[in-house]
Amino acid sequence: MPQNDRDKLNRIEELKSKLFSKNYRTKIGHIDRFTRFKSGSDVPDAWDNGVKSAADGPDSSQDKFFMKTSIFKNFFIFASVFLVLTLLYASYIFFKGGITVSNENIDISILGNNFTAGGEDLQLTVSITNKNSSDLDLVDLVMEYPKSSSTTPGGSSGLPGGVERFRESLGTIPSGAVRNENLKVVLFGEQGSVRPIKFSLEYRVAGSNAIFVKEKSYDVTINSTPLNLSVDAPAEASSNQDITLRVKATLNATHPAAKLLLKLDYPAGFQFESSSPTPSLGNNIWNLGDLPPGAERNISITGKMIDAADGEEKTFNISSGSQGGDKSVIDVVFNSISHTVLIKRPFIEARLLINGVSGNQYAANTKSPIQGEIRWTNNLDTKVNDLSIKAKISGNAVNRGTIDADAGFYDSATDTITWDKSSESDFSEVNPGDSGSVNFSVSPVSLFSASGEILANPVINISISISGKQSLEGFETTNLNNSDEATVKIISDVGFAAKALYYSGPFVNRGPVPPKVGSETTYTIEWSLTNTANSISKGVVRSNIPSWMKFVGPISPSGEDLTFNPSTREIVWNIGAIKRGTGITGASRMVSFQVAFTPSLSQVRTTPVIINDSVLTGHDDFANVDVRVSKSSLRTSLDSDPLFPSGGGSVAE
Repeated sequence: MPQNDRDKLNRIEELKSKLFSKNYRTKIGHIDRFTRFKSGSDVPDAWDNGVKSAADGPDSSQDKFFMKTSIFKNFFIFASVFLVLTLLYASYIFFKGGITVSNENIDISILGNNFTAGGEDLQLTVSITNKNSSDLDLVDLVMEYPKSSSTTPGGSSGLPGGVERFRESLGTIPSGAVRNENLKVVLFGEQGSVRPIKFSLEYRVAGSNAIFVKEKSYDVTINSTPLNLSVDAPAEASSNQDITLRVKATLNATHPAAKLLLKLDYPAGFQFESSSPTPSLGNNIWNLGDLPPGAERNISITGKMIDAADGEEKTFNISSGSQGGDKSVIDVVFNSISHTVLIKRPFIEARLLINGVSGNQYAANTKSPIQGEIRWTNNLDTKVNDLSIKAKISGNAVNRGTIDADAGFYDSATDTITWDKSSESDFSEVNPGDSGSVNFSVSPVSLFSASGEILANPVINISISISGKQSLEGFETTNLNNSDEATVKIISDVGFAAKALYYSGPFVNRGPVPPKVGSETTYTIEWSLTNTANSISKGVVRSNIPSWMKFVGPISPSGEDLTFNPSTREIVWNIGAIKRGTGITGASRMVSFQVAFTPSLSQVRTTPVIINDSVLTGHDDFANVDVRVSKSSLRTSLDSDPLFPSGGGSVAE
């Protein structure tokens, strides 16, 4: 065999021995066909100088491998130990849980009636069972129930939100024990209402300061009211006819009830007139006080339906119960009823109109007579005989000498005007559907008497009535009647004066009189007030000055609220209240200020306006109407200044 062949064979055998040797370690490189880098090889961060460090040899890779293996091993050991400890703790909790306290192992059961009469005793037995393996310490049983009820004596306290609370200490309830507690409660409420009762068991366990709570609810229905209400009132009434409601409240419970209120809600259009006893708040709330068992309270209310339509139903709602924190609010309603009145046209109708307006409240001034008209109608389908209409006129503001009966007869002894068949022949027999009217007039007296007295709260009261007889064959004659009334309040006489002065007033004026072209002349404007019977509120005087005038000021008295707006040229005096008797029996009220006038050639031989119309507005608090008094513009002629010369107001060149 040639030498070259033997050398090749020796090299192959050498490679085989190395390949299958256990002590030979090498890496078989894999060339990535895309990147052309050997897998597992590191890409150098920088060019090397061809010198290989000993740390990069096979021994360094082996050390890294064994170091990583040690870290994983330690982590595995730690995780295993943690898992074992967790299992041990969970087992401890699982087996230890059998001796801890749980709400699920506490039973609260209520034995009693779910229905009770309002104001009567309700017996309840509360049974508490402790199924825990531990005792319940410092146990309290708490019962919460609606306010205005009562419970067994002791431990009761009011809570916000209409709830009362009763607490009873039970001490310790041993493991496995059953505790029964007998309680008594008196509930109030409207019939059919549900009164919720909540029971709470508060307790502690050994080794803990925390308070644990177990709750149980129990509903009780009120099957009968503790307070009887009844109302005696007509089922039918006519518009503007008096209606009387008699309300009776009776406590039929075996226990007293405290702080009871009765409230009456009136229908729209009902006008309250009086009641006995008088309401404790407003015109529809009465305080019944504390009622013992069987006590009775009676209330009578009188009023009338105003301008109600025929066939309309008006419902009165009456409720009673215990008073809440607000004296006008019923906290717990014990009972409520309603009463409906059907409005029907009266058989024979009389309606009063004052100055052409129908109503019950009017306002009139002292300057014009009050015109009254009574319109009557026979609403029956039968004749009415002997029709008679009467009008009684009274009040402190009546000028009896001015009463004009207009075909009727005025009896000054009774201040009554009568129209009957002696003055109206048609009144002997009035056919079905017939209608007509009668008229009268009256004037008020002066609100300020010659003796210096001012009339307080001046009114004129007018009450009318109509009557007749209905005769039906085979039946007795029926008397028919109806009535109406009105109150006329007299508006206070408010006086307002506006003056322009030169030689008078609180200021010294300057400039020529008569005014001269190109020269400035000043004038004083004085506003003053008087008032008679009624107080006036929101008083204001407004005016403005022409473009050729200038507001100068000052203002006297300085305390008066008077302002000038240069943009609108408006002058406003904010008066506020004008007391009754101002400027008559009391102190006067006035304000003064100055304006200046420089005439132009176009104004020669004229008396120009120096201030435009002034208007006083306010509100009469008694008559409940707005008042308005106006005064005309003032000119340079100064008619109100007694010292001003004749012809001194005409502009000169």
